[in-house]
Amino acid sequence: VQHWWWPNTGQGVRTRITDDRAWLAYCAMHYVEATGDSKLWDESLPYLEGPWLRDGEHDSLFQPHVSDQFASFYEHCALALDHSLALGAHGLPLMGSGDWNDGMNRVGENGQGESVWLAWLHCAALTGFSALAEGRGEAARAQKWRDHVDALKAAAENQAWDGDWYKRAFYDDGTPLGSVADDECRIDAIAQSWAVISGAGDAARSRQAMASVARELILPDDKLALLFKPPFDKTAQEPGYIKGYPPGIRENGGQYTHGVLWSVVAMAKLGEGDHAEALFSLLNPVNHAKTATDVSRYVVEPYVVAADVYAVAPHVGRGGWTWYTGSAGWMHRAGLEFILGLSVRGEFLHLNPCIPKRWPEFDVIFKHGTARYDIRVENPQHVCQGIAHAKLDGTVLDGRPLRIALADDGAIHQVEIILG
Repeated sequence: VQHWWWPNTGQGVRTRITDDRAWLAYCAMHYVEATGDSKLWDESLPYLEGPWLRDGEHDSLFQPHVSDQFASFYEHCALALDHSLALGAHGLPLMGSGDWNDGMNRVGENGQGESVWLAWLHCAALTGFSALAEGRGEAARAQKWRDHVDALKAAAENQAWDGDWYKRAFYDDGTPLGSVADDECRIDAIAQSWAVISGAGDAARSRQAMASVARELILPDDKLALLFKPPFDKTAQEPGYIKGYPPGIRENGGQYTHGVLWSVVAMAKLGEGDHAEALFSLLNPVNHAKTATDVSRYVVEPYVVAADVYAVAPHVGRGGWTWYTGSAGWMHRAGLEFILGLSVRGEFLHLNPCIPKRWPEFDVIFKHGTARYDIRVENPQHVCQGIAHAKLDGTVLDGRPLRIALADDGAIHQVEIILG
């Protein structure tokens, strides 16, 4: 993964650059954690070079050049984080020409707008990289990042909490977005879910924020989960090209599956297995084609994930752009890692299910090289989360969270877990 070379610490040179910098580091961190390939950090990679944006230019398309300057992959990520630390008037990260929701490309187009969601992402990325920097002997850099995380947490709680959920952003002029006082985009899902996913939000407030998501944005009767509501339509503010979509379509207050899946992850991390599984089932495309009526309503393929589902009459429940890998990848992770609770970290299998109380048991077959692990999880006490007993091939496993050292030995291993 390559990123731009900055000859100085000037502010953003590309559309959504602050968002992309943080994602670079966050995704790299989780990739290395999952594969256990820590040598990747020392791989030498060139920078890419390109012209600075001209005055009044928000983005540009051009063929970049490969620089003759090289750095380790770790340093690419670390510099990306170093260049993302600028804050606005509320102590939150500058949003630039959009963050994850690139349709909000005018919220911070003048360089003053701030993103609450991006604060949570920065907390997650910087916290992980602080430990990595410390281990590489960069104590000063690690401390700078930790101090920045503390400042972001304080700003989010002091400036972004809106009484029942977190605001989404602040426009260039300081007007809040995603506030209970707004007529449009009163509540946005990703500012709430990432307060949980990052681990940076106040525990009680984060739980309250996700309860607000469940109450305000999940529509069981329509089989929809909205990215935010109400959609943009007549607001005097100009959030960006998102307002060009009809209300209730795509990111503009429809179900944008990629972002909504983060609510599944957040609910599971809170131990809310009933809510996590119910939302996962609602988003599962298979459940939108069980009857002929369902098929005529959903229209698109039920065997792949749709990027979006419409929330506006007369097309409520109609699928939009399908075969969307961004949504499919997060759906896979939400179901496997956060509901069934299986994740691989290097040479270890981690197990921490969060399931609905009504599930009596489930089985998973997991293959690792030539070995096979037959995993049986039983739920006699009808709980959502918590491992009471665990065995590997008849031997009791201690230690929580539970992790199992993986073997590539050609054997079939029996894993028995009892929740309680």
